[in-house]
Amino acid sequence: MSVFVTGAAGFIGSNLAHYLIASGRKVVAYDKLTYAGNYSSLEDLEGDDFVFVKGDICDTDAVYAVFKKYGVSSVFHLAAESHVDRSIDGPAEFINTNIVGTFSMLSAARKYFEALVGDRRAAFRFLHISTDEVYGSLGAEGYFTEDTPYAPNSPYSASKASADHLVRAWRHTYGLPVLTTNCSNNYGPRQFPEKLIPLIIHNALAGKELPIYGDGKNIRDWLYVEDHCRALCTVMEKGVAGETYNVGGNCEKQNIEIVKTICSILDEISPKQSGRYEDQIVFVKDRPGHDRRYAIDASKIKRELGWQPKETFESGMRKTVAWYLENKKWVSDIISGKYQCQRLGML
Repeated sequence: MSVFVTGAAGFIGSNLAHYLIASGRKVVAYDKLTYAGNYSSLEDLEGDDFVFVKGDICDTDAVYAVFKKYGVSSVFHLAAESHVDRSIDGPAEFINTNIVGTFSMLSAARKYFEALVGDRRAAFRFLHISTDEVYGSLGAEGYFTEDTPYAPNSPYSASKASADHLVRAWRHTYGLPVLTTNCSNNYGPRQFPEKLIPLIIHNALAGKELPIYGDGKNIRDWLYVEDHCRALCTVMEKGVAGETYNVGGNCEKQNIEIVKTICSILDEISPKQSGRYEDQIVFVKDRPGHDRRYAIDASKIKRELGWQPKETFESGMRKTVAWYLENKKWVSDIISGKYQCQRLGML
């Protein structure tokens, strides 16, 4: 029996694949290898317990065939377009991948599940990984709970909200044993360098400007990616089918705080020849519809399933910066496009 992970060559997916393999699970990694899908994030997992399949989640028949071939016992559905700026410039891909793709995954899973019998049918689960952005923006106080009404403010968050509703409907209409998690901002190894933290690390080391939207006081709840992987496995193993669980890091930080923390760590472990990394900070025009604050109430998953984050912001950020310093080639290959050529020749 194998665990099926969509978006497995992406940021959270690749970290989850590593976590599952380290936990003794067999993994079928499924990814279309778009711009953010980097096979080099998975190549060290090659072996008897790991299979990579290049495929599109919108291809229902292909997904179903992989389910049958490898005797899939559970599905972690992470494949998604996730960068808000890209969704503003080109929303069509987000509608296709996040909504149509999730519909396709649910269709394949339903067909597969309905043919299962006995213990295999009882054990099957489909976990849909979503985001706290579906809830919209918070004021200075309060937290998102599992009962917070949806109020997405970007094409990205609207597409994820739509996917969440499809997952709920497939549970109530067809009895598919689904679960949903809505997580806060993740950070850690293997994140595509257009996102804030890896972008700041790369630009700092390259001597480039460190751009911050608006006044830099937008607040997010930050979650170290390995803590998120533990949460996903906890929900898969202990969660109640049909339930939603919010996953947060109990770590609210302004964007300017994040950038200054990275600069401080780099000043300590990889100092410049002169000056400080903080001198490279510049403030740029805010993006349209930029939500002011997100904050997750993760008390349900702690109370009912016993999960809580292990990493503090300081410990997680130090691990993150260290990983990017130790894996500069991984970053440079992505930015140069070299890894795309490598993967096309290999797969």
